[in-house]
Amino acid sequence: MKLTVLGATGGVGSEVVEQALAAGHHVTAVVRDPSRLTVEGDLLEVVVAELSEHGALTEAVSGRDVVISALGARERRPTTVVTDGAHAALAALRSAGGRRLLLVSASGPFTDGDAFFTRTVVKPILGRVLRHAFADMVAAERVVRASDVDWTIVRPPRLLNGAHTGAIAARTDGNVRGSYSINRADVADYLLRAAVDDSLIRQTVSIAQG
Repeated sequence: MKLTVLGATGGVGSEVVEQALAAGHHVTAVVRDPSRLTVEGDLLEVVVAELSEHGALTEAVSGRDVVISALGARERRPTTVVTDGAHAALAALRSAGGRRLLLVSASGPFTDGDAFFTRTVVKPILGRVLRHAFADMVAAERVVRASDVDWTIVRPPRLLNGAHTGAIAARTDGNVRGSYSINRADVADYLLRAAVDDSLIRQTVSIAQG
């Protein structure tokens, strides 16, 4: 598989790059600062570009099987990084004639499937603390859903830096109950599996540690 990763130096993105290379996939990592990319390999291509550089992004996704947008805000200030990434990825895919896009969002802004306490107490508090990041993800999801590409939106809960376990619970009809975190390495594992799963095309999937 040939894939392009936006946000390749972030917590999830770097795990995607590392696991994809280990599995023998060809990876194009789109980064702003290549010094922050800690992995190397013969199958790795690094593209230094801003999200606004349409030509460079189009070239980075051309001929690839899937684009994975693993962008995320690093601070709690107002942000549009996930939405900007969605717009940029979709524009590049249209120009390159590509079809497959995976967007990393979060389960936090959404309450479908949540237990009563989580829905009425935990999520309102979380929503106030992370309101800017959540607003960005909600907007990004709206942009992706309105597109005509073969998209999959993946919503993990709180992200941790634990080891890859392979124990992942997933639901397409609401958030996973009883599990409120997941290791970034397991998110990457799920993304790579979802990339080749046609049953997940135009689906929103909530995942958590299984």
